[in-house]
Amino acid sequence: MVTPVPAHLRLRKSLTGPLAAPAWPAGVVPMTLPGPSPISLHALLVRAYADGGGSVPDFEYWWMRLVEDSEFDPALVLVAFGPEGAPVGLAQCWTSGFIKDLVVAPEHRTRGIGEALLTQCFVAFARRGLPHVDLKVETDNIPARRLYARLGMVPVS
Repeated sequence: MVTPVPAHLRLRKSLTGPLAAPAWPAGVVPMTLPGPSPISLHALLVRAYADGGGSVPDFEYWWMRLVEDSEFDPALVLVAFGPEGAPVGLAQCWTSGFIKDLVVAPEHRTRGIGEALLTQCFVAFARRGLPHVDLKVETDNIPARRLYARLGMVPVS
């Protein structure tokens, strides 16, 4: 009998040791809500997930479910703005220490934006006193899994 491969892995990063500060690429500026337009963030999610790695419902459903969730905090919507003044990366986190979405616009990938966003998430949760941060990743999303492993995230059951 063949054991099925899970569609997702849950990964964890311990926040008990020293953490590096995010290193933002030149021209990229971090921001949180309420600055960025929610419509522009939704458009970024749609573009970033167009080639796989996740999905996002239509804007109205996505936005209402986001802001009405008991774990929503606008300070945990971390956005990377590019030199053109548009969002190029997004990390949407829940107050429980879970990263719900982490995306980078396809044309801005491999520039360190995802690493800076993820590191910013670690710092934000450590400041809140959380012992660890979790996320889920599709098992076949090898580039994301490499990034997470490089930054110390390990599988948990």
